[in-house]
Formats: sequence, structure tokens, C-alpha cells
Amino acid sequence: MLTDPVADMLTRIRNANHARKAAVDMPWSRHKEAIAKVLVSEGYLESAAEVAEEGSGRTLRIGLRYDDRRRPVILGIKRVSRPSLRVYVGSTEIPAIRKGMGVQVLSTPKGVLVDREARKQGVGGELLCTVW
Repeated sequence: MLTDPVADMLTRIRNANHARKAAVDMPWSRHKEAIAKVLVSEGYLESAAEVAEEGSGRTLRIGLRYDDRRRPVILGIKRVSRPSLRVYVGSTEIPAIRKGMGVQVLSTPKGVLVDREARKQGVGGELLCTVW
């Protein structure tokens, strides 16, 4: 059992990026899939798909994205809120990352959103991670 599945997901993505892997597999959950789909829509990941495997349960396969010179698109990824210290922000308190060059991923009442969408919709929530 994992204490922090989101941190495990982010660590797997970070390690696979450093190893220049094409894709990375991890245990599936709705929350992880929602985070991955947000990162796909923002252009940080290539794809996110659920893979049915026999026996141990479902698996989430995330396709990583690289530029023309085979450098990772994700330069940094960091967990903000964690089980021991939750970080909540209102819609007006969402900080900008790298002067707008990165995104904050939030878990809001309207689903998992990036900072721009949360500000536009006027909702706050839990800051899950930062990607730049």
C-alpha cells in the first residue's frame, strides 16, 4: 500500500523522463488518470490511457513527451500538497509558476484543473503539484 499515490505517480514520471523512456506504467486510479489527462491537455505528456491487465488489476500507461532534440518537455515536477501537510488556496490566491511558464494542478469541486482554468471558473482547491 502506498501512503501517497500522487507523489509516487510524479516520481515515476520524473524518473522515466530522466531515463528517456517512451512510456511509464503505474497502478490506475481515477485521481491519477484525471491528473494525467490535465497534463496531456496542457502538452506536458503525450498520452494517458488505462490498460487492462490480468491478475493484479488495472494499470495506467502514460506516454512521455520529448522535443525534437530528445529533451524532456517536463523540466521539473514537484508535489505541493501532501498527506502530512495539505495546501489549499482560494481562486484569487493561486500563485503563478515561473512567471506563467509553468502550471499548478489543483483538485477543485469542479474536478482536476490547471491554475488558469481554476481562476477563470472562480474556484479554489487543493494544490496537488507544480509542473514546468
